[in-house]
Amino acid sequence: MRTRSILDHNFRSLGRNALIAVFAALILIQGAVSAKAVEPDEVLKDPQLEARARHISEGLRCLVCQNQSIDDSAAPLAKDLRLLVRERLKAGDTDQEIEDFVVARYGEFVLLKPRFELHTLILWLATPVVFLAALIALVLFYRRRAAASGPASLSKAEQRRLKQLLDEQ
Repeated sequence: MRTRSILDHNFRSLGRNALIAVFAALILIQGAVSAKAVEPDEVLKDPQLEARARHISEGLRCLVCQNQSIDDSAAPLAKDLRLLVRERLKAGDTDQEIEDFVVARYGEFVLLKPRFELHTLILWLATPVVFLAALIALVLFYRRRAAASGPASLSKAEQRRLKQLLDEQ
């Protein structure tokens, strides 16, 4: 009996230590993932222009990584795009002009958040429509399940037979 409690205690502490190690690893990974890839030689001297450059590059997709902004990616193409954004800012372009220039050059796929236009309508409406359809299907499923699991009514013949069986006892 005593051996069992010692083993239980050791397994519980092992579980706690493993859980702490997993959380520590997740925190370290998160820190590594969220690190920006902007190199010191790319940073503009004007803090306002740099802030605008960061804002623009956070909305542009790295065409190599595809699920990262060019601000987060260390790919050479992302660096080229960051430098392009900064050059256009120094030339006096507005944020919209820079975004339009990059989209004209690489297509709308370069935008992490697509524009709300007629040809992108399905991207914007697909998620709510699918969610609503799934919700309706779930409600219908549970209604049918509740109706099917309810007590079935007996026919007149079954009621007579049941009464007869109960009277015999």
